[in-house]
Amino acid sequence: MRTRTRNNAAGFKLGAILALSMGIFIAGCGKKEEAADNAKAPAAESKPVDEAASKGVGPIQSVAIGADLDPAMVAKGEKIFSGTCSACHKMDTRYVGPALAGVSKRRTPEWIMNMIMNPAGMTQSDPTAKALLGEYMTQMSVIATEEEARAVLEYFRKHDGI
Repeated sequence: MRTRTRNNAAGFKLGAILALSMGIFIAGCGKKEEAADNAKAPAAESKPVDEAASKGVGPIQSVAIGADLDPAMVAKGEKIFSGTCSACHKMDTRYVGPALAGVSKRRTPEWIMNMIMNPAGMTQSDPTAKALLGEYMTQMSVIATEEEARAVLEYFRKHDGI
């Protein structure tokens, strides 16, 4: 009787392994065909994005940047950055979010302000913001007014020597 129980248990295990193997095989069957079909189809976002010219997604379509920095606006931007943004961002070091030194040289003023004012919209629709979210795995949750975003931009410009 004991031998029969062992044989039944062994048969059950073998049957379970075979069933699992067949399930995996069947589930994976169409993957090569699907991958081949996807390779033939044109990419949905085949148009390259010019990161240096992108304005991003949000209410800011144009920002008038003067040659001279506004010291009052820089001071306000530094205060906002220190009190809010620095919880996740450092200027020269990667932290929860990316280091921000040089950001005003890499991105347009509109993109920067839209990211500050509309972070969820940017990470849903802007390719660069999507990539940053994918890399840092943290959604920016602070939303600023246009005046605050403009002040932070001015602080970035001062830091970057623009």
